[in-house]
Amino acid sequence: MIAPQDLPAGLAGDGAGFSRSFEPSVDGGQSVGVHAIRVMTADDEPELREALAELIESEPSLELVGMAGDADEAVKLAREFLPDVAVLDVKMPSGGGPRAAREIRRYSPETRVLGLSAYEDRKTVLEMLGAGAVGYLVKGTAPDEIVSSIRRTIRGQSSLSADVMASVIQDISSQLEQAELESEERRSRLIRIKRAIVGEGLAIVFQPICDLVDRTVIGCEALARFHLPPEQGPDLWFAEAASVGLAVDLELTAAKLALQESTNLPSDVYRALNMSHHTVMSPRFLEAIGDAPVERLVIELTEHERVEDYDSLGEALGRWRARGGRLAVDDAGAGFASLRHTLRLQPDIIKLDITLTRDIDRERAKRALASALISFAEEMGMTIVAEGIETQSELDALLALGVRYGQGFFLARPGPLPLGSTR
Repeated sequence: MIAPQDLPAGLAGDGAGFSRSFEPSVDGGQSVGVHAIRVMTADDEPELREALAELIESEPSLELVGMAGDADEAVKLAREFLPDVAVLDVKMPSGGGPRAAREIRRYSPETRVLGLSAYEDRKTVLEMLGAGAVGYLVKGTAPDEIVSSIRRTIRGQSSLSADVMASVIQDISSQLEQAELESEERRSRLIRIKRAIVGEGLAIVFQPICDLVDRTVIGCEALARFHLPPEQGPDLWFAEAASVGLAVDLELTAAKLALQESTNLPSDVYRALNMSHHTVMSPRFLEAIGDAPVERLVIELTEHERVEDYDSLGEALGRWRARGGRLAVDDAGAGFASLRHTLRLQPDIIKLDITLTRDIDRERAKRALASALISFAEEMGMTIVAEGIETQSELDALLALGVRYGQGFFLARPGPLPLGSTR
């Protein structure tokens, strides 16, 4: 046996290495069979490697077949000697114990991996166990417990030190608790989204889109409002619907309700419906529109999701346009995505984002960007609509730039129909 005085400095009795207890294991090692258990060790600290080697060689039931200083060497030795048990340090170089455990299990599936490290935080333990280790001991573990753990490991029994076991149990308990909370929250989201889908607590208001010269109403944008707990904006409601796979259902419900409530609009006033590209690409979209006068409808393509397949979206929009429908790209000027929409989808209407409209009368850079978009629209035969107009000065600046149409609180707030002149 290794005597305490034979241990390298810093390994005896201070919790940094093996403890001073070196009594033989109570199971005597006789239950594992007549053949010695072939053990390989890997640790980047030479003194620890030597101490482990002496410990293993002092046990008749164990046979040391190799020592490694890093993960690469450990994998190489395991492939060569196919040990019964590999005792691996978690934080050694070249990828550490987890990487070595995965590689060893791939090349030698019968090798049982036992983690041994000074680290006992839950993340480290679970990482090692997830890599295929069947046991995990901290480096303050007594030598006789290390030997017993090797024997238990070869018998297919898990081997975790008391501290590690408590840590793992706590982590699993926390994970189960979190999973239960997340599951309950998902159930709650499903319930409230399904309530909204059947029309409960869902209302539609309309914001006029006006001719900026004479203030007549040329269109109206349908906006969803939710009167269900929790109190949150429409964007969050639609994001929640997406998180439970019901975004298309909720958008189509809102669209149907908007169409029902706007049937008496004058024939020269169009209706704008906000849609995500997933909804536009759904075969249920045109079904939901039904026999509504498509030539008086505009889809405003929202920015809820990134478009991955513009070709498929273009095909869906082609079917929409074939029926006489028009397309608006929302939030132009707010970022690269909307400009990409504009270039790829060739909309009929470009809507200047509120961040571009606000203070356009005072900020030269915003006027320059708006002017560029206006020139592009004129060149392409597209209509510009400015969103978020809140002051007379902003309206005047937009008119001076050549913008003819717009919407915003200065002109009219969202509300129920009917709509008329906003003067």
